[in-house]
Amino acid sequence: MSLSDMSRPHEPTMKLRLTLLAVSVLMAACGSTTTPIDSGIQPPAEWQSAERATRLQNNQQWWTRFGSPRLDRLIEQARTGSYDLAAAMARVRQAQATAVVAGAPLLPEIQGQLNANRQKLIHGPGYSQLDVYSGDRVVEYFDASLSAAYEIDFWGGTHAARDSALQSLRASQFDRDTVELTLLSGVANSYTQALSLREQERIAGLNLANAQNVLRLVQTRYDSGSATALELAQQKSLVAAQQRQLPLVQQQAEEARITLAALLGQPVQLLDLGQETVEQLQWPAIDAGIPSDLLRRRPDIASAEAQLAAAQADVVVARAAMLPKVTLSATLGTGANTASDILRSPFYNLTSGLLTPIFNNGRLGAERDKATARQQELLQAYRGAIVNGFADVEKALNGIRGIDRQRQWQSEELQQAQTAFDVAQSRYQAGAEDLLTVLETQRTLYAAQDQNVQLRLSRLQASVALYKALGGGWEVH
Repeated sequence: MSLSDMSRPHEPTMKLRLTLLAVSVLMAACGSTTTPIDSGIQPPAEWQSAERATRLQNNQQWWTRFGSPRLDRLIEQARTGSYDLAAAMARVRQAQATAVVAGAPLLPEIQGQLNANRQKLIHGPGYSQLDVYSGDRVVEYFDASLSAAYEIDFWGGTHAARDSALQSLRASQFDRDTVELTLLSGVANSYTQALSLREQERIAGLNLANAQNVLRLVQTRYDSGSATALELAQQKSLVAAQQRQLPLVQQQAEEARITLAALLGQPVQLLDLGQETVEQLQWPAIDAGIPSDLLRRRPDIASAEAQLAAAQADVVVARAAMLPKVTLSATLGTGANTASDILRSPFYNLTSGLLTPIFNNGRLGAERDKATARQQELLQAYRGAIVNGFADVEKALNGIRGIDRQRQWQSEELQQAQTAFDVAQSRYQAGAEDLLTVLETQRTLYAAQDQNVQLRLSRLQASVALYKALGGGWEVH
């Protein structure tokens, strides 16, 4: 067939090709590959441990409700300095690029080509496959072309691949939110723990000084014959125990600082906790709202739902691969033996093709079964994420309620322990009480002071746990 024949295709053939193209575009536009996700789990009407259920509004900066400017600064440092969060953001960018790649086949792919060729016979008479021979050893030619190719998405496989990539992108964004929520709650927990241990270190120092004061009193009475060697040894043992406790608390406090610095992405030498005390931190009153709200708050649940939607789209892709494919291509080109004549011989070429699988030894069916099983797996993972989310909130609410009840009585315990020690010390100094009573009240007072700090820390961290379980900051409005 000559170029002139190729440039004048039959009119019915052109109409048929245009009709096929229009139909394919219409079917691609109307294709639907995903359906709404139904977990099959009915949320409870209210939380078992909640005191009330109210409407909530989003409070993204939930950490500000602890009333700590230092914590606010540490949170911002973590958001900019954490390598885990930076890696999660990079994964989101990867998913964005993947979504662009998956959506590219929805439009025709257009390519341009420009060639310049020179062929020369070095020696010998040449042979039939060469364009040159001994009488004409050099040949040059130039050509240029513009081609477009498109696969008609009859079965929705291309759209499904794009939808799968978009859902994977959503999942990666929710995963990033999960990493950020875990990071920020970790910073809040580590900071409150560091302040709590610093307070415990201060209490341990005061108790050591107090035990040393009592030791001096016992030593004075022993020197005067009013105290026994046993009493002196008992008090020295208590002082030694207090001296041992102090470096233990200091070690734990330094470990908490190291952990916090690692979350911020910096060496511990650069960490400055300031002079804030654990007593200055506040815990906000948090209402959990209703359980059904949790499904739209928790990023891990949202990620599981997006992954399930992507798996549903993958099933469509696997099924479409088992069906015939129709491709269309068009080429507009020109060529010449000299560069100046390259535009004098234009031509075009239209091609359509049908490709259908006939035998692949069960590979395509296995790919479909694999995608279906993956979908079923992610459905169960989605249901598990929902149930675990409900459990996390219930445990956090139950923990807050239990700690609040303990603190109601612990303040009374601490006050009475301090009174008992003061009375016992005064009576021992006056000779009206034995040392055993003083030692016992000392231990009781130290335990009550230490328990007071630990309960305050537990209450602060229970609030952080509830924020994390709720998927971030939420407050009553």
